[in-house]
Amino acid sequence: MDILRSLRRALGVAVLAVFAAAFAVTGHAATMVDIYGPGQNRINLAMAAPLTAPEQRATGLGAALHEAIETDLNFLPFMRLTPQAAVLGGTVLSGWQGATVDFKRFQIAGADLLVTAHWPSGDGENSTVELRVFETYSGKFVFGNAYSGVTRAEVPNVADRFCDDLMQALTGARGFFSSMIAFVKGNGYKRDVWVARATGRDLRQVTNLPGSAMSPSWSPDGRYIVFSHFDNSTHALCVFDRMSNQVKRIRFPGNTVIGPCFLPDNRVAVSLSTGHYPDIFLLNRQFQRERPLEQSSAINVSPSFDATGTKMAFTSSRLGNPQVFLKDLNTGSVSRVSMDGSYNSEPCISPDGTLVAYTKATPSGFRIFVRDLITGSDQQISYGPGRDEQPAFAPDSYFVAFTSTRSGTQQIYLTTRHGGEAKLLSTGKGNAAFPRWGK
Repeated sequence: MDILRSLRRALGVAVLAVFAAAFAVTGHAATMVDIYGPGQNRINLAMAAPLTAPEQRATGLGAALHEAIETDLNFLPFMRLTPQAAVLGGTVLSGWQGATVDFKRFQIAGADLLVTAHWPSGDGENSTVELRVFETYSGKFVFGNAYSGVTRAEVPNVADRFCDDLMQALTGARGFFSSMIAFVKGNGYKRDVWVARATGRDLRQVTNLPGSAMSPSWSPDGRYIVFSHFDNSTHALCVFDRMSNQVKRIRFPGNTVIGPCFLPDNRVAVSLSTGHYPDIFLLNRQFQRERPLEQSSAINVSPSFDATGTKMAFTSSRLGNPQVFLKDLNTGSVSRVSMDGSYNSEPCISPDGTLVAYTKATPSGFRIFVRDLITGSDQQISYGPGRDEQPAFAPDSYFVAFTSTRSGTQQIYLTTRHGGEAKLLSTGKGNAAFPRWGK
């Protein structure tokens, strides 16, 4: 009975309730947000008080979900939440859809969109919530979902699911709120791999090895995390298997293993030393060396791939100082990406293949820049104080994670391809660095 109950609960939260089909038809919002175009316009969103009945505020799970959604929406730089105090007449309504919703009070408060929440059977444990979004000026329905079997433990997951749906309805992209970030955390010589949601939830340590981990990378199927590891005497490639919860440590001749990165086909590229300087090699699915991807008399490190696996960004010293280059793996042609400055490194190509984020030495310190491969323009997306480095694109090619010392210690921050206010990813005590996104 416990297994069946757990299964029903998981299914109830993970999928739309059957009866939701009656209203869960996504409309086309008149105000769309082009998150990939130049600049970032803003949408003002208000949240009505959650209801169990007309003018009856939900004070149990309803209040908790309301707070969780507000917390999530604060991660979206194009979203501005309307303060409840700005809504004349308050946010407790006589209904949650149609003519029962007083849109006028939210229009006056400057809101473009309104979220309503209805708990038809009350907001206790294992209950159902209906979430709807409307345009305030037209009253037009944008989209709505119902989630059943909601428990207090599942409230954050429901908030994440709803906010992903909202982002898709407004921008055409989703996945931020369900994505994971791998990173290394620790102090001094001891650093291990940790993972967390992009919002900082579900923080957990996944390795506990003597020595230091660096540069984790997720496999496309989410099963593996590869990373560089060094102890007192050796460098190695480590592979964490989420199925077995085990770490395999692999040595290579030359004792240099730098910046491993998964390709879309689940193979790995990594810099290995076979001579005086490291070159980039392709490993097979058994993590054995297969062939070189970029080899020269210079240093070649930090491979990064687009979603097709045909474009590889990397750092090379072939011009004397570190610079960022792009290789077309179909033709073998190599072009320079970073055109200004004497120190540019740590590239990450966006999954859509249009941008390369990288670390640039500037007069004010290390900062994150983005190169548009279509227009050839560069844009600075991080600003001090401290040192900003190690950028990583999210799977949606919009959000960017990076490491910064602006707070005094190494911590991970989130911004977008356009820059803007950077938000701290909560990772607990200790230095945190080398963020890498997984789906």
